[in-house]
Amino acid sequence: MPKITGYYRTENASKYLQQLCKHFAHKVETSYDAQKGWVAFDMGKAHLSADAEGLTVTSEISDPAKVPMLHNVIDRHLETFAFREEVKTMDWTAE
Repeated sequence: MPKITGYYRTENASKYLQQLCKHFAHKVETSYDAQKGWVAFDMGKAHLSADAEGLTVTSEISDPAKVPMLHNVIDRHLETFAFREEVKTMDWTAE
């Protein structure tokens, strides 16, 4: 089961964490506050954390073929919310 981590350097991490979780809550189960949250996607649960430096997303996905799906759904929505930022997608790594 691959563990994937996405990092997005921004001073607005808490804002984006809350926007992402609130948006995803319309379709899937979520829980969040200003510094941490999770989203229960079909492909696996994503854990989000925000600090003064940026936003981090970690997830373990049982089916490696679904990793790009998670990247895509997070990046597409982050791009919408972070339209004023220069960089609009996460930097993803896998373990």
